[in-house]
Amino acid sequence: FNFMITMSVNVVEHPRTESEWENSFALKMFLFQFVNLNSSTFYIAFFLGRFAGRPGKYNKLFNRWRLEECHPSGCLIDLCLQMGVIMVLKQIWNNFMELGYPLLQNWWSRRKIKQTEREERTRGGQNVEIKVQLPQWDIDWNLQPMNAHGLVDEYLEMVLQFGFTTIFVAAFPLAPLLALLNNIIEIRLDAYKFVTQWRRPMPARATDIGIWYGILEGIGVLAVITNAFVIAITSDYIPRFVYAFRYGPCVDKEYHHEKCLRGYMNSSLSVFDMGERLNVSEESRYCRYRDYRASPWSPVPYDFTLQFWHVLAARLAFIIVFEHLVFGIKSFIAYLIPDMPKSLCDRMRREKYLMQEMMYEAELEHLQKERKKNGRRYHHEWP
Repeated sequence: FNFMITMSVNVVEHPRTESEWENSFALKMFLFQFVNLNSSTFYIAFFLGRFAGRPGKYNKLFNRWRLEECHPSGCLIDLCLQMGVIMVLKQIWNNFMELGYPLLQNWWSRRKIKQTEREERTRGGQNVEIKVQLPQWDIDWNLQPMNAHGLVDEYLEMVLQFGFTTIFVAAFPLAPLLALLNNIIEIRLDAYKFVTQWRRPMPARATDIGIWYGILEGIGVLAVITNAFVIAITSDYIPRFVYAFRYGPCVDKEYHHEKCLRGYMNSSLSVFDMGERLNVSEESRYCRYRDYRASPWSPVPYDFTLQFWHVLAARLAFIIVFEHLVFGIKSFIAYLIPDMPKSLCDRMRREKYLMQEMMYEAELEHLQKERKKNGRRYHHEWP
């Protein structure tokens, strides 16, 4: 379905060259697949449970259905489970489709060829099965042809995997390891597939990987921003940090260790008075929920406390500092390790200079011959 939509949009666009058409097609296919595969993870990381409301004042969809909330342990656990399921099952399914589908198609094509040969022998009155060794080119021709956009599919698979291993790596640190194991296995599967199951593809020259380099750069930038938000908003790292340095038992002391988080759970839970709506006994009248709100008996009930604003400010500060720090380190490493060595750049400049010098001498020689032929005077300088 995504392939059909992308092809239709590309036809409407009318790109000027074939390379522009391929770049536009690859970008649209990536955007379709990226949205389909990452929409659930972005929802769990940044939207799940953020707008559910509080006890006594829940937000409801169409005033009927309550919005979904995170697990009591936090949304980070849900995000980790979602990433684990996607990384494991998607890679297993991709490897099965890449190898299993051509195997089934080749088996079916061989079966049809044998059935056709058997019918031809039966028509000719030959009931004895004769094994005929087909030439190698016939055997290769009966293999599955490579898709016209097969290379785009291979790039797309690797780029999507790179996105999975970087965008939410803070929530699922095992993603790079699973990607490495999958790539080790897929190298051998692709080798077997290209040698035994597919026809040999037509070679094509290319100066670089095209638009995929820009897509990888965009994923890298998005990964830094997303991981900053995951650490600051989805996880409990910032609330624990604020409690240890501002509200914990170690505020006025010079040391900070695990004892500084004593009372953190109680500090992160707010109180709700169920007696406002339900007739319950005094012993079980109050319940606790995860939020930073004032108690029911405060002057402004269920209003955000000062700790909530401290945590919010710390989260925003962490996002800004983390992003600038990571981008600064990235720029510094890119400056230390350039794309091309200095010696290679010098050689390229020298070759360009020699090429211009040769063109200058060839043009000057040609012009001198023309003037000599026409009987005009000529000089050893550029006319």
